[in-house]
Amino acid sequence: MTQILDISDLKALARRRVPKLFFDYADSGAWTEGTYRANEEDFTKIKLRQRVLVDMTNRSLETTMIGQKVSMPVALAPTGLTGMQHADGEMLAAQAAEAYGIPFTLSTMSICSIEDVASVTTKPFWFQLYVMREREFVLNLIDRAKAAKCSALVLTLDLQILGQRHKDLRNGLSAPPRMTPKHLWMMATRPGWCMKMLGTNRRTFRNIVGHAKSVTDLSSLHAWTAEQFDPQLSWKDVEWIKERWGGPLILKGILDPEDAKMAAKTGADAIIVSNHGGRQLDGAPSSISMLPKIIDAVGDQIEVHLDGGIRSGQDVLKAVALGAKGTFIGRPFLYGLGAMGKDGVTLALDIIRKEMDITMALCGKRNIADVGRDVLADYAR
Repeated sequence: MTQILDISDLKALARRRVPKLFFDYADSGAWTEGTYRANEEDFTKIKLRQRVLVDMTNRSLETTMIGQKVSMPVALAPTGLTGMQHADGEMLAAQAAEAYGIPFTLSTMSICSIEDVASVTTKPFWFQLYVMREREFVLNLIDRAKAAKCSALVLTLDLQILGQRHKDLRNGLSAPPRMTPKHLWMMATRPGWCMKMLGTNRRTFRNIVGHAKSVTDLSSLHAWTAEQFDPQLSWKDVEWIKERWGGPLILKGILDPEDAKMAAKTGADAIIVSNHGGRQLDGAPSSISMLPKIIDAVGDQIEVHLDGGIRSGQDVLKAVALGAKGTFIGRPFLYGLGAMGKDGVTLALDIIRKEMDITMALCGKRNIADVGRDVLADYAR
């Protein structure tokens, strides 16, 4: 491949460089993967309104997300096992995001720990929290994120129980991978990945190992993670988490206007319209199809972001046009990371920025703050 021009090019390269079990983890949805596909496909149904003979100079994509200045309305989404797409993946992605002037969000289920990422960045990043049954561990996670000076907490609401992803079960997903003939073959066919992984000691969930009391080895880690997601998580839990955290709070996993209204009442700073990338409730609507309804319901009460299905800068622009103050990208940066490490993450962001900038100009706008539903053909008056 001599030229990488869009996110699908990075995806193809990552597929060749990342062992199958970890590439499939990033590239899978629940059950039939219908919602995963709909997240992408529904963006293509939204048509843009072409405008001509307008001043296209001095364009700007700069804006804010929860009051924090960003170079474009994009944040790197929290993604589990990022450090298995590429050695030290979370650390590299965080550095790329910092250099780009956008937020990086570290997952609870990351390979590199909060402290690992803090050690290689100079500006605050965001931390995503899963609420576990072991409350002492959760409180400790929040305190560790505060100690690392994380500037926002992203509380995920839609993983009380784990959706079934067939690819992960068939591949026997684990971190680190088990040393079976099948897994050894998957890794042996990706020698570049193996060499980089041999150069790091970060190969398991470092936010958990050494911090959760009952986790002493790999087998206990597997058992702990399988049983720890809390199915009793409720709206009342947001209150104590918000109090313990004491900083900007974003609620991730809102897909229904009624839930959005409940979220707005919590005093959180923002919500993320998300179906967990199609990885939880298969058959749920796409994130982008629900965004206008949620904006209409609570857009004047709380800042609204969007996650799921974004594969281009045009997708970001469409989300902003429909009312999103910011967007989160997961798979696009993971493809870049798996394909080319830190440089691949930067390239993914370059691609998205260029596509967004040119599209905005061709829609007759110079500033992202001026982009509204009038740039969409179906909303034109």
